[in-house]
Order: sequence, then C-alpha cells, then structure tokens
Amino acid sequence: YLITELATGKKYVGKKLFHKPAYRMVKLKNGTKKRKRVYVDSDWREYYGSSVSLKEAVETNGSEKYKREILRLCAKKGEMSYYELKEQVDREVLFSDEYYNEFIGCKIHSRHL
Repeated sequence: YLITELATGKKYVGKKLFHKPAYRMVKLKNGTKKRKRVYVDSDWREYYGSSVSLKEAVETNGSEKYKREILRLCAKKGEMSYYELKEQVDREVLFSDEYYNEFIGCKIHSRHL
C-alpha cells in the first residue's frame, strides 16, 4: 500500500494483511476440546504503518489528511513481502525525504513465493 500526506505529498510504502490467523477452542462430538485455526480481520482499516513519525503525524493531523492506496493484492504473505521490498527499493525510499520509510528489510525464500 501507499499512504500519501495530502498537504505535503510525503509518502509511506508498506504492507498489511486483510486477515490474520487466530486460534479458537472448539468442542468435539466426543466432548474433548481442540484448538482450531481460524482467520479474523486484521486492523487494516485503521492501520497507518509501522513508522513512528507517520503514526504521530496521522494522530496530530487526523486520518482525513491522508490518502491510502492499495498498490498490489497478493495471494501469499511471502509474495506480499517481496513486492513491498521491491516497491521500496524501486522508489529509493531510504534516499529521499519524500518518504516516511526509515527502515526496510526482508527475508524471503523462493518457497515463500
């Protein structure tokens, strides 16, 4: 995703899952309990990245002063990590004051894709 501050044009490139895994206890027919993996909504509707300076700016200015765009929908978490890193490198976010990004890092194996 890309978050853009409307007044200044300053941006942030990041990634976020729509759903995250959670575990629930379910009761089986024989009366025993078992942990079951389910997916629940993440906080993506209110999420504004991991950048402390961006989060402070959103809190100060209000979320209506920012535009959020989805750059790419991905089928797998590894694919999402790859394309986040690719966007950040292609845009040279660490070399520009035009971006809130202060750190990029990723560990992806070909099996993740």
